[in-house]
Amino acid sequence: MQNLWNDTDLQNSVREQCSSPEIPSELAELVYASRLLGSESSLVMHGGGNTSVKCELADMVGNRAEVLLVKASGIDLSRVTGFDYTPLRLGPLRKLGELFSRNDSVSEDVLQRFSTKEFKYLLLLNMFSLTDHMAEQRLTPSIETLLHSFLPHRFILHTHSFALLTISNQPDGALLCREILGDSIGSVPYIKPGIGLARSAAIVYEADPEIKGLVLQKHGLVTFGSTAKEAYSRMIDAVSKLEERIASSGRKTFPSVTLPRSIAPVEVTAPVIRGACVDEKSPGTREYHQFILDFRTSETILEYVNSADLVRMSQKGAMTPDFIIRTKNKPLVIPPPDADDLTGFKSAVLESVQRYRQEYADYFIAQQQESGMQVTMLDPLPRVVLVPGLGLFGLGKTALSAAVNADIAECTAAAILDAESLGTFESISDREAFEIEYWDMEQAKMNKVHHDVFAGKVVMVTGAASGIGLATAKAFRQKGAELVMLDLSLESLERAAGEIGGNVLALPCDVTSRTAVRSAFDAVCRRFGGLDIVVSNVGAALQGRIGDVADEVLRKSFELNFFSHQSIAQEAVKIMKLQGTGGVLLFNVSKQAVNPGPDFGPYGLPKAATMFLVRQYALDHGRDGIRSNGINADRIRSGLLTEEMIKARSTARGLSEREYMAGNLLQLEVTAEDVAEAFVHLALETRTTGSITTVDGGNIAAALR
Repeated sequence: MQNLWNDTDLQNSVREQCSSPEIPSELAELVYASRLLGSESSLVMHGGGNTSVKCELADMVGNRAEVLLVKASGIDLSRVTGFDYTPLRLGPLRKLGELFSRNDSVSEDVLQRFSTKEFKYLLLLNMFSLTDHMAEQRLTPSIETLLHSFLPHRFILHTHSFALLTISNQPDGALLCREILGDSIGSVPYIKPGIGLARSAAIVYEADPEIKGLVLQKHGLVTFGSTAKEAYSRMIDAVSKLEERIASSGRKTFPSVTLPRSIAPVEVTAPVIRGACVDEKSPGTREYHQFILDFRTSETILEYVNSADLVRMSQKGAMTPDFIIRTKNKPLVIPPPDADDLTGFKSAVLESVQRYRQEYADYFIAQQQESGMQVTMLDPLPRVVLVPGLGLFGLGKTALSAAVNADIAECTAAAILDAESLGTFESISDREAFEIEYWDMEQAKMNKVHHDVFAGKVVMVTGAASGIGLATAKAFRQKGAELVMLDLSLESLERAAGEIGGNVLALPCDVTSRTAVRSAFDAVCRRFGGLDIVVSNVGAALQGRIGDVADEVLRKSFELNFFSHQSIAQEAVKIMKLQGTGGVLLFNVSKQAVNPGPDFGPYGLPKAATMFLVRQYALDHGRDGIRSNGINADRIRSGLLTEEMIKARSTARGLSEREYMAGNLLQLEVTAEDVAEAFVHLALETRTTGSITTVDGGNIAAALR
């Protein structure tokens, strides 16, 4: 592993951090070292790892104390700043360490109780407020805080190096680590993070104060030093030795399973998996807790998932306890997707998921009884799915969490192949995994995240770059949906997606082209694993006197204002049926469908057909759990009703523009945001289908009944 330390970069980083007077120079140095560690995914991933520095500081009222600054729980080291560290008074924490290290009679039971019940209170009591800003953040100190406290070193770095895990997750891992790293790195047997681990680490250090670091068996690597550079260099040196040993062993050849003649593509496979990995919110509701999927494949991943020994290797457990709360301890392995037998594949996936659920429930019951922990079972669904012939999927409530789980699974695949080439991969026991998965300190990391009503849902909006489409896209995103935006212009889409922000899939698409529409839906399945809600919004108000209008104008209008809705709906239904979890089709119809205006026949005729399309989908696909509803809006400022058109119409009627736009029973202008709210409302109406909702401020002539 390359040592990336650069003294010039360090000084620039220190100046940047110390531009805030609250950040001491020692912490600024630690931030630089931490970001270097965070830039290496083979060292830490997605909030993993922790770093600390000890120094003397003054609080907001001038009282000085020796303080531990430790990275807050869940903060990503690659983007850490000085404000992401929690300050604690070091004196009381050290006294606690001395008490436990002197008392050999302290039982594991006492340590367990202390870890779970008193740890938070201890840290809370010793929080040290450097600034109002830090006090307001209320960050949670790392669960490794006591380890950093009990060791005397000024700078301490802790990573989950995959090279270390590859070697320590062996039956003789401790001996291998000592052979490779020598006596300069101590060894701590596996123990759950918390006071027990901190106490064990302190005991190992006190037995040999000359060591430069610690191997936490089957967990991670700790190095320390009097400067950030020294601690960082020791980390890189140790990891490099471990990597060299792994490389010298070479890669073993893993026999492959026999695969079907033709493997189904991701866009077919993903919706099947996504539909199988769900929980119904309440029995009989056809409403589900769903996941977003993130697909990965590579030569290494295929070598792993195609291995004839995949089940044995993958079911041994996680590479490090830090991953368990995200990915669960074991992935789901399903049969390869046979493109010539999709029905059989779908049945096999459902059976595999059901078996996984049952095995997880059995694991929970057995370990709860054995451990005596009074906890409630988490959902029994997998967070990683391994697919021979194809690759792997990470599953998560959001696209970001799915990507995190896929990252972990991808790195785990490579590490397990290395471990099996070196010897035999061996993880912690089921009991130890259970204690981590259901430990309240670990669960607190995940429980911080609030999921809104559309979390786990994928929503596609067409015509999403402006007007009603953009307002609708924003409304669904604000309620937690993963968003797919379709429009003709890539430039307009990118501008609109920039307004929304986040992980948006923006796809240029001519919705009058069936090929382009199909390609867009394939891209959605590859990106998110499937689709739940479609808002078919595209339209254009072509005009002409019906007795005079040219056929090509009328046909063009039907292509855009009717057939595009049909193409979008058909492709959506294919995916929804593959998932088997229902879905929602929403159409932007128009008041023209029931209240036509003069010279607007080319627009109103296809819109009338679209209104009946809404009802036909409700009629034909209600049995599939797919709801179909529409909105009739009127006088919305958009690409259809431009400022020029508003001016012309209001002038022709002898009205002001305000009077024209508020020409309804409520005498209020109706906005694109009002229509967007109606689309969101219909998406949440679980027992409404075949409905046309008017959003027009009141227009009796356009009322359906």
